[in-house]
Amino acid sequence: MLNTSSSFHLPPPPPPPPLSTHASPKRRASVVGAGPVGCLAALSLANAGWDVELYEGRADIRLPSSKNAISQRSINLAISSRGIAALHAVDPGMATRFLETAIPMRGRMIHDITGKLESQAYDPHGQCINSIERGRLNEELLDRATAHPSIRIFFQHKLTTADFDAKIATFDSAADQRQVQSSFDLCIGADGSYSNVRRQLMRVVKMDYQQEYISHEYLELRMPPGPIVNDQPTFLIDPNHLHIWPRHSFMLIALPNKDCSFTCTLFAPTEDLGLVRTPVEIVAWFQKHFPDALALIGEDTIVHDFQKNPRSSLISIKAKPYHYKDRAVIIGDAAHSMVPFYGQGLNCGLEDVRILQTTLSTRGIDGHLQSKHLDDHEVDERMQGALEEYSLTRHDDLVAICDLAMNNYTEMRHDVTTPMYRLHRTIDTILASLTNPTGFSALAPLLSRVAYPSEGPKGWIPLYTMVTFRPDVSYDMARRRAAWQARCIRIVEWTIAGAVGGLGAWLLVGLTATRRGILSPVLKN
Repeated sequence: MLNTSSSFHLPPPPPPPPLSTHASPKRRASVVGAGPVGCLAALSLANAGWDVELYEGRADIRLPSSKNAISQRSINLAISSRGIAALHAVDPGMATRFLETAIPMRGRMIHDITGKLESQAYDPHGQCINSIERGRLNEELLDRATAHPSIRIFFQHKLTTADFDAKIATFDSAADQRQVQSSFDLCIGADGSYSNVRRQLMRVVKMDYQQEYISHEYLELRMPPGPIVNDQPTFLIDPNHLHIWPRHSFMLIALPNKDCSFTCTLFAPTEDLGLVRTPVEIVAWFQKHFPDALALIGEDTIVHDFQKNPRSSLISIKAKPYHYKDRAVIIGDAAHSMVPFYGQGLNCGLEDVRILQTTLSTRGIDGHLQSKHLDDHEVDERMQGALEEYSLTRHDDLVAICDLAMNNYTEMRHDVTTPMYRLHRTIDTILASLTNPTGFSALAPLLSRVAYPSEGPKGWIPLYTMVTFRPDVSYDMARRRAAWQARCIRIVEWTIAGAVGGLGAWLLVGLTATRRGILSPVLKN
């Protein structure tokens, strides 16, 4: 049965702020990219008094003509505490709304080759991540942005050039077959892994840049709803788990949808996928590696999806710095594209918006220009200081989560099946049970005002919990703290291994002595 109750208990929204009495002109922002991160950035700035123009190179995804393309190439999203905290910081009511449309997943369900199931809870205190369809999330954010009086949205407008010193961005308008220009005080690049804003920034910024493709691709499949019961569809497998079929060098995962279907994603080496072409080969391959998933999805559906759905590459991107002077910054995948194996790509991008918002607000920067007007070539020192702070403080966190995401692929497709992983996890869980959990409702109001609390986390907290359920702990802090905890657990494991080895040696000596005692009289006779 579907359990739609969530572990999140959000505080009630605060009263609306008083209307501004500022008479000064408003700052103008151009946000490039109308995905979830770009939409949230636009809403954040508009709420702070900015006039915002939001540009998207694609057509409006809410149009029927756009939905088929989205359904073929999107990985379902697992939104967790970091993403929810960011939504709450911008609009508390919006965070509550998204939780109502999500399906809570309380752990991993491991499917071995024989079909045996093993549930592995995400958190010793029962916290969960939430499955939400990418299209549904993006459409809701677009609706909110469309309704905001300070935001204008332009679809099918692709950025071609940006003159950051003159504060002018130029776009190709596919609908009008012409170029349009937009002037801005701040340009935010939220235009994805192949960001045009980042490319333009590289012309004026000495940006360190690294990208890495892994030798695996992903392909989406669909598991249909189960039989109709009492006029309602049902799920074929437990909807309150993220399902994983780990097969060492590749894996299949499945996330639940509200219509009782599952979005399944196959991650496998490119060369392995290239060897499977014909319908017979496809069915035989799934029968060998995922027999229970084949039975659930159906041969015809697997063959159709495997042959028709696109295969997509997996890329990790790191860059530094993220800003230029007082007038441009990149966020989301444009700044730190990561592989999806920690479920933090979206959450991290949304958190970028929260961190940028708190950085600006703590410096007293809103959407109203100072009384002294600056021309385009003059620098607003406060804004430049805020963007510099964002680049400096955010970089270590973004490198940390990119590395953690890459490492987690090995855990998901292989380690989860090993005895040492289970031992490590058991010790981790026992130690964590001795620490009182920190409720999200207590953190949400604080995280609307500050990036992270000045005090670090207390007690024993597993790495997954810190990354996924503790938005008050930065990614870099989580990685460093987890490294120390891992060393402690290794000492415990060595102690256990030594004790077991010592007990075994003692038993062996005792058994040998006993046998000698029995055999000695016989040999003497």
